[in-house]
Amino acid sequence: MRCKLCANPVHVRPHMTRKKPTHQQVATDALERAILAIGTSDFIACATDYLRASVWFKGVFVSELRGRKPPRHVYDNVQSDRRYDVVDTYLDRSYLLDPFFDSYLKDPSSRIATLNEVSPDRFHSSTYFKVYYNGLNLQDEIGIFVQLSTKSTLFYSLGRRHDERRFSKPEIAAFHTLLPVFAALNKQHFNRALRSDPDQGTGHSIDSALAQFGQGVLTPREQEIANLILKGHSSRSIAARTETSVGTVKTHRKNLFRKLQISSQGELFHAFFNGTHV
Repeated sequence: MRCKLCANPVHVRPHMTRKKPTHQQVATDALERAILAIGTSDFIACATDYLRASVWFKGVFVSELRGRKPPRHVYDNVQSDRRYDVVDTYLDRSYLLDPFFDSYLKDPSSRIATLNEVSPDRFHSSTYFKVYYNGLNLQDEIGIFVQLSTKSTLFYSLGRRHDERRFSKPEIAAFHTLLPVFAALNKQHFNRALRSDPDQGTGHSIDSALAQFGQGVLTPREQEIANLILKGHSSRSIAARTETSVGTVKTHRKNLFRKLQISSQGELFHAFFNGTHV
């Protein structure tokens, strides 16, 4: 049975018509839900909904970064059939080449970062980008860092798929505006639940994982250049970082390819991720 008011909409008074909530009302309601969720298992979902009230995104992957230790999984909304490619692969080894992780090591403070801001000059044409990032079907990614302590920073990876548009400048600006409140919410929630880390003294570091690649086969300089190639740096960028010439870098690259019995950056990438020469 239809509502009588709906059956005769001509007689509905204007003040009885439900108005669409304003953006401010939606954002305020989302913030209220996030505050109420502090200390509960619903917190991250509510906190990211607070962000979505201003900027739309779908993919969420949250990890805790603890210096040079492997990241610790906190939350994700990844479909179960995609978890190995997106979550497990990242936590196992892919984070070692993630430009966001590199950026965190340089500056663990609370901030907003875009993929373009943190990636090296040839990252978008690197095998790592083509194999890992394209495999995630990402059009764009925003990183939100929330520093909880001197030893712990949350990393929110927010993604848009290939069939969605990239984050615009106004949307990135909106994230910057939301950051102080968003960071405060996370600190209230996670600092309540902060407990001692039973694995504080264990676990491999990024330095040891990268240093082991090519050990016993490559010289220290060749290992360093191999690591930079894996991260997507061009010969010019590597030369600047190692304080050598582009010609010297190309010679080292040729020698390390020969020693590893490979002939391309793609083969170097697969050798690293398959654990070859480690």
